[in-house]
Amino acid sequence: MTEKIEYRLLGPDDLSLLTGVAEGLFDHPVKREQAAAFLDDPGHMIVLALAGKMAVGLASGTVLLHPDKEPAFFINEVGVRGGWRRRGIGRAMTERLTEAARERGCKGVWLSTEPANAPALALYRALGGDEQHLVGFGWDRAFDL
Repeated sequence: MTEKIEYRLLGPDDLSLLTGVAEGLFDHPVKREQAAAFLDDPGHMIVLALAGKMAVGLASGTVLLHPDKEPAFFINEVGVRGGWRRRGIGRAMTERLTEAARERGCKGVWLSTEPANAPALALYRALGGDEQHLVGFGWDRAFDL
């Protein structure tokens, strides 16, 4: 597994690539209609890490707008397939996604993870993020979809 990794910021023309991602990278199977809506909306971004034709990682996020603040960017998810972890893929995808957000005018970037997610905590600390302690709330079982 010494293949060169390509980090691709997807756009509307990449729908077939996104819907063709093999099981196991996303939490659930990719839904074509949802994928198309995501890619068509300039406020949503996703980077895939590709080893040849196989997607081995993803990082996605959303531009947050508010009337009295500069745009910010929330990183929704960073994931790397088992067997491809600890090779810098998560870091490279997160950096590429952050770069794209800044290119679109976002002044702040943030994310959250579970306190027990040691690999994610290690990655985000290594990226130099300021650790903040937040309390999260969810409605309608949003995390069980």
